[in-house]
Amino acid sequence: MTEEEKNTQADDDLLKVVMPEAERVTMPEESYKEQPEYLKNFTNFYISEFDQHDLELMNLFDTDHNMVDINQYLINNKVLSRRSLIKHILRRHADNFLNLLAEIEKEAEVKPAEMTDYADWEKWYEKRRQQIPGSLS
Repeated sequence: MTEEEKNTQADDDLLKVVMPEAERVTMPEESYKEQPEYLKNFTNFYISEFDQHDLELMNLFDTDHNMVDINQYLINNKVLSRRSLIKHILRRHADNFLNLLAEIEKEAEVKPAEMTDYADWEKWYEKRRQQIPGSLS
């Protein structure tokens, strides 16, 4: 190796950047508590009404302002698919939905556990809307 090559190699060694090995941290997988089917059905119905129509009737059963937390979560996470949204919102706000259901059960004499699917909630909601004097629907 010539003197010039040695000098070039020494210059290259001075300019060499050594990258440290990245510290890899993995997030633990999120755990989701299994929720009862009736709660998933109600949540699905609630999200649908939130997206498509209104929740004026639900507001009658919201004595503790549970809908504020639920609706804010829905607004902030509207990019999620419905299935994913149900799973995620129940992880954070299952208690809000349960409180709302407790009031519905008490005031409207409905047994949430007997509401087996979306259509049951839809029929109940429409029936309640028709009972409101001056309702447009």
